[in-house]
Amino acid sequence: MQFYQGNIVTIEASQKLVPAVQNAIRILRLLAAAGRPMGATQIARETGLNVSSAFNILRTLHNEGLLGFDPDTKTYTVGMGLMEFAAPLLGANPFDLIRPTMTALAQEYEVVIGLWQITSNQRVVLIDRFTAPNIVQAAIARNSRLPVFAGAIGRCYAAAVGLDKAATQEGYATVRWQDEPGFDNYWRDVVAARETGTAQDRGQLFRGLDVVAALARDAGGVPQIGMSSISIAGQHDDDSLKRVAAALAEAGQQIERGVFCRSAKGAQKSTSAD
Repeated sequence: MQFYQGNIVTIEASQKLVPAVQNAIRILRLLAAAGRPMGATQIARETGLNVSSAFNILRTLHNEGLLGFDPDTKTYTVGMGLMEFAAPLLGANPFDLIRPTMTALAQEYEVVIGLWQITSNQRVVLIDRFTAPNIVQAAIARNSRLPVFAGAIGRCYAAAVGLDKAATQEGYATVRWQDEPGFDNYWRDVVAARETGTAQDRGQLFRGLDVVAALARDAGGVPQIGMSSISIAGQHDDDSLKRVAAALAEAGQQIERGVFCRSAKGAQKSTSAD
């Protein structure tokens, strides 16, 4: 493993978000997740908007073809106009769609983000890495392969697929640790990951590295992608690592919805099954 000083230069621009656009997106996401028609009052209540604002946004989105409207029931659904935006993404490489998000996370939290593909033969393969500028970082070669139970991603994987303690211990035994955590500690992390969707590995898989991770699952609930923040021990305190882990978990949920068409209901069912 090598360490080097990055020297990428970026230009930061101030961000000014537009509330009306954010509210419109909130409505679209609500209707897409609901999968059924909803009235303006219910939409306003569930998005936290006042009825007048919600109605104006709904009318605008309907006028642009992004929502359908049933005049008999006075309800809205997602409209065919959304296909205009989705069509260019159909058939695209899902990893190409994910990369901008990973780049943004690496730069915001000043870490290295590893993007891992979870294979059917219980391996994780590093397919890309993203880094913040001007940080000392650990370099892990692309196409590096690890057992799927290794490190922080491994803990998330065991939690996501709902393995019992005995099956998890079999998976744990396939990993070569530089500073073995002990199975009881590993199992506690797996149980915690069922609640948070995230896990940590603090110098156990690789000495001197702090790793936090989260996963993204497909529509059937099968883990497909792992995301890990990799930093040298001491670069980030506990609170900072927790914030990175939470951001990775949120990114994972966005990937599940946007890339794998995994509904929020499906995610809730899978979590309860775990």
